[in-house]
Amino acid sequence: NKRVQPGFREAEDTALPGLLLGLSVSVAKEWFNRRRVSIRPWASFVDQRKFSKPRNFGELCQRVVKNVEVYNSNYTFIFLGLILYCIISSPMLLIALAVFAGAFYIIHLKSLESKLVVLGKELTIPHQMSLAGAISLPVFWLAGAGAAVFWVFGATLFVIGSHAAFRQLEGTDLDELLMEPV
Repeated sequence: NKRVQPGFREAEDTALPGLLLGLSVSVAKEWFNRRRVSIRPWASFVDQRKFSKPRNFGELCQRVVKNVEVYNSNYTFIFLGLILYCIISSPMLLIALAVFAGAFYIIHLKSLESKLVVLGKELTIPHQMSLAGAISLPVFWLAGAGAAVFWVFGATLFVIGSHAAFRQLEGTDLDELLMEPV
């Protein structure tokens, strides 16, 4: 008669129990493989001959919308690369993430041994994870995680926005956009 909170699976149902209860490794691999397969060739992605200044604001908007649709997977990998760069280039953030992952792993190991009881009330695994996250917040604050998050989002918006705005549309995409009724 175990009660599992909505949005969370039992720890035994996931490949990484206790770390990300709602996300299994198989789901993550499937998502990653779908992105990898739908990626456009990087040589075409960065071909300098395909970049130009848009003639007007309408063309800029069309380019951004269509390029985000076409190069969605490429942009996802750029975002992941910027996250990885940010983590690797900041030793304190790397330590904070290690402490955070360690806390989740310890909770997983302890939950296998026995239930955690605080003030006579059993804490569920999601509550334990929330507690570990709350305890880790000061470590992330000291490591500058907030600045890192804003740097990643800013760099991502700049890189992807610049590419999407200045990358010319392919000939078939351009014809399709010109034929649509206004």
